[in-house]
Amino acid sequence: MAFDSDFQTPNFEYRRSADQDGDPPLHPVAVIGAGPVGLATAIDLAQQGTPVVLLDDDHALSPGSRAICFAKRTLEIFDRLGCGDAMVAKGVSWNVGKVFLQNDLLYTFDLLPEADHERPAFINLQQYYVEAYLAGRARELPSLDARWQNKVTDITQSKDCVTLQVDTPDGPYTLHARYVVAADGARSPVRALMHLDTHGRTFKDRFLIADVRMKAAFPSERWFWFDPPFHPNQSVLLHRQADNVWRIDFQLGWDADPIAEKAHARVTPRVRALLGPDVEFELEWVSIYTFRCQRMDTFRHGRVLFAGDSAHGVSPFGARGANSGVQDTDNLVWKLKWVIDGLAPDTLLDTYATEREAAADENIRHSTRSTDFITPKSDVSRVFRDAVLRLAKDCAFARRMVNSGRLSTASVLHDSPLSTPDCDSFECSLLPGAVAADAPIRFNGRDDWFLRHIGSSFVGLLFGESSDALAALRDLDPGIKLVLIVSAGSLVKACEEIEVIEDIKGLLAQRFDARPGTFYLLRPDQHIAMRARCLEPRAVRNAFARATCAVAETQPA
Repeated sequence: MAFDSDFQTPNFEYRRSADQDGDPPLHPVAVIGAGPVGLATAIDLAQQGTPVVLLDDDHALSPGSRAICFAKRTLEIFDRLGCGDAMVAKGVSWNVGKVFLQNDLLYTFDLLPEADHERPAFINLQQYYVEAYLAGRARELPSLDARWQNKVTDITQSKDCVTLQVDTPDGPYTLHARYVVAADGARSPVRALMHLDTHGRTFKDRFLIADVRMKAAFPSERWFWFDPPFHPNQSVLLHRQADNVWRIDFQLGWDADPIAEKAHARVTPRVRALLGPDVEFELEWVSIYTFRCQRMDTFRHGRVLFAGDSAHGVSPFGARGANSGVQDTDNLVWKLKWVIDGLAPDTLLDTYATEREAAADENIRHSTRSTDFITPKSDVSRVFRDAVLRLAKDCAFARRMVNSGRLSTASVLHDSPLSTPDCDSFECSLLPGAVAADAPIRFNGRDDWFLRHIGSSFVGLLFGESSDALAALRDLDPGIKLVLIVSAGSLVKACEEIEVIEDIKGLLAQRFDARPGTFYLLRPDQHIAMRARCLEPRAVRNAFARATCAVAETQPA
């Protein structure tokens, strides 16, 4: 799917729905909000066979670049949704960041120093492109009913369903759904209709975003300046996006007038001071923002589940907003499907709230620490920060204390009720609750990537070729996809129940700290549910029951 650089404002056509002309049916799921989080939720449900209605009160993509940094884990989710390749091809891939104090380069860091991962640490891509690729994918799915210019004006729920009142250009109508996902942004109208709120902290500082179109010699890296000569006593961030557009963030201070500072006559001299007198540029988009870290007390309210900015918000440095929102959907959708299909009890949805609330708290901690370092709140904290920066050029230990935005990584679901604790010793970081690692593989004679291959189901991974272990693998629950990991060139063939993957570089075994007989159970969101040094079917069945909130045969050992 190709788009030109000017397509931020296409209109999506309003269509009258069948619900407006008769007794409304009970839909399995309604998703409110067609930003990246709402679109990802609806696509994931639809491509797994769950009919979904997507409601949005607008009929266009987001204005301006907004979220631009999409992390490796989010790209892996977009791959599963069928649009990752297009986004990576359009976006600017990067792994390297640089930190400056005034004009001095303090140090360089690499966010993905390890080879043989399909995706980079990040791509930079304007949010309107991300939404467009997702909207294009949504149009391909017959089970996804996208309704533009459908504004939710009231919401009530009973024991069995949620009832929405929806306003359209043709007038109001009623929609019933078993569950509703509210992904309608930081100012969430659904949250307001339900008299709910977010709680947290607002930081007394303002930043200016200037999206600048230019041809410049800067590399595709993240550059962050503390106290640069072109913007003294403040900080500046520079990123490259698609179409030769560069994101520049200027710290302004709390006393800055947010209206006056958006005027091009004020923005242009700031950009000119950074770029120099000879660089030609034009301003594409300008915005002012204030750092805020906040979340709802709980993300589940009966049959209404909140995701993305409607549930939580963080300051932009660290790229934890859109990335954590997409990862919310990755956690939520498989649980919704299992509950709707009658494969798991409704209580499984409670674990969406507990797991993603913990992830939000982690993001808020990182974001708060970044904000406190970038914008010291006292003379003492500024002295400490500046001393750390001066040390960082020559002392590696000081670099660990520099915080220009701890960049988004996938959350490890520590203490998840769905994870089975280890009974054996492992030396890798892929503990229960972590996301599985990627690596190159071969399947049916074709080269592939591991995370692309394992899909959206529970997966049992067995390393090695033991006949006893294979017999035990066949004894597992039919709800688990069975995969045997073998070394390159192995003569073991797939059978009806078991897929065989070749670990062509030995990296899967290395990254999973696996030896012959090692077993992993992966959830549909590719988080690890359990791991063991040998495959014991009863233990796996109990771990599977735990991961789906079912009743286990016995308590795990």
